[in-house]
Amino acid sequence: MSAYIRLLRRNPDFANLWLAQVISLLGDWFNVIALSALVSQYSGGSGLAVSGLLLARFLPPLVVGPVAGVLIDRFNRKRLLIISDVLRAIIVMLLLFAATPDRLWLIYVLTVLQFCLSALFEPGRSAIMPSLVQGDDLLLANTLGNVTWSVMLAIGAAVGGVMAALFGTATALVLDALSFLLSAWFIMQIKTAQERPAGQQESRSRDNFREGVRFLVHNPAIAALLFVKLGLSIGSVDALLISYGTVLFVLGENGTGSLGILYSAFGLGAILGPLLLNRLSDGTVRTMRRLVVVGFAMAVAGWMVFGLASGLLLAALGLLVRAMGGSVNWTYSSTMIQMTTPDKLLGRVFSLDWVGFSLAQTISTLVIGALIDTLGKQNAPVIALGTGMVSLLPLAVWAVIVYRLEHSAPTVMPTVVEG
Repeated sequence: MSAYIRLLRRNPDFANLWLAQVISLLGDWFNVIALSALVSQYSGGSGLAVSGLLLARFLPPLVVGPVAGVLIDRFNRKRLLIISDVLRAIIVMLLLFAATPDRLWLIYVLTVLQFCLSALFEPGRSAIMPSLVQGDDLLLANTLGNVTWSVMLAIGAAVGGVMAALFGTATALVLDALSFLLSAWFIMQIKTAQERPAGQQESRSRDNFREGVRFLVHNPAIAALLFVKLGLSIGSVDALLISYGTVLFVLGENGTGSLGILYSAFGLGAILGPLLLNRLSDGTVRTMRRLVVVGFAMAVAGWMVFGLASGLLLAALGLLVRAMGGSVNWTYSSTMIQMTTPDKLLGRVFSLDWVGFSLAQTISTLVIGALIDTLGKQNAPVIALGTGMVSLLPLAVWAVIVYRLEHSAPTVMPTVVEG
C-alpha cells in the first residue's frame, strides 16, 4: 500500500480524480443492486427483462461513443467530466419515480440517458489520466484505478445489498445521486490545465472521428489492443450472476443478499488479479501483452468453475477467478493504450475501445438473456459452461496476435504519451 500512497502524494491532481472514482463507484453499486432487484421483481424474474436493463447500460456507448471521443479530444476534459457527473445525479434522482411495475419502462429510459453520459465520462477519465501522473506512474495509477473499482464493487455490492434490503431501493438511489455530486466536487479540485498547448492545436477538419480510425489503421499494434476488452466481454457475467442470485441461490429480499455476495466475490477477484500479476510485470508493453494471455486463461477457468458450481460459495469462487483475469486484461490494455497513443487522440481511441467492449457486452447480453428464457433459469449453469467454451476463442486469438507482433518486422512505436 505504501507504493500507492506515494503515488497519490506525488500526483495530487490524480489523487482528486481517484477520490472522485471512489465516491462515484460506491454509489454505482448501490444503483446496480437496487435496479436489478426492481426489474426482476417488476418482471416476475424474466431473463429478457433483466437483459433489457443490461442492454440499457451497454447500448449507449455504441451510439454516442464516436461523438464522445471527438468531444473528449476537442474540449476541456475536466469540464466534461464535471458536467457528466452533475447530469447523472439528476437522472438518478428521477429513477425514484419508477416506484410501480407499470413504470418499468422509466427505468430503461433513464438508464439509457445515464449511460450516454457514462460513455463520455469513462473514456474521458482514461484520457485525462496521463496528464495527471508522471509517465513512470501510469501502470501503478491504472492498477490503483482498477483495484479501486474492485474494492468499491466488493464494498458497494455488499453494503448496497444490505441497504436495499433494510431501507429499500429509494435510499440506495438517493445515495447514488449524492455520490455523483461529490465526485464532481473532487474533479473541480484538479488544477492541471487541460486545454491543449498552443503548439498542438489541430484544425477542426482533422479533429474528428475519422482521424482516430486512420491512426489505428496505420498503427496495428495499438489497434490490436482494442481487441482485449472486446474479447474479454464475450459472455454476460451480469445476466448469469443475476439469475444465480435471484433464482438459484436466493438470500435476502428478492435475492439482494445473494447478489451482494456474488458481486463482492467478483470485486475481490478483480482486486487480486493485477496485484498478483504485477509482480511478474516489468512495465513494458511486451511483458504486459504476454500477461494478457494469462488473463484470458483465468477468465476461461472462472467460467468453468462458475458453470459447475453446486452452491453459492462455489459460484462465488468461479466469479472470483473470472474477475481476476478480467481485471488483469482491463488494467494492462488501458495502460498500453495510454503509453502508445498521442494525447491528442486518446479520447477517440478510448471511445473506440469502449465501443468494442459495449458491442460485445450487448450481443452477449441478448444471447444470454434469450438462452435463459428458452432453457429456463435452472439451466443457467449449463449456459455458463457453454460461455467458458466460447471464451477459448479470444484466448486463442490473442495468443496468435502476440506471436505475430513479436515475430513481425520491428516497428517504431511511441513509448511515452505526447504532452
